[in-house]
Amino acid sequence: MVVYKRIRDLREDKDLTQRELANYLNVSQKSYSRYERGERTITPEMLSKIATFHETSVDYLLERTDDKTAYSKKENHSNR
Repeated sequence: MVVYKRIRDLREDKDLTQRELANYLNVSQKSYSRYERGERTITPEMLSKIATFHETSVDYLLERTDDKTAYSKKENHSNR
């Protein structure tokens, strides 16, 4: 599953450390590092928090789509 690569790439694109994202998620840096390496299962709740932080969708993180746009942003654009 590519989710691990995608969460790392999104974090690195924002020049954030693992510790910074771990603090946002209220987990240790070590736990977050394990998410990025695929050594720890990411719960649906954690995936949702990560997607919200990066303003993307869980579907993007799970590689169900290559569109990074969050659903709420898509809805706002389609209402114009």
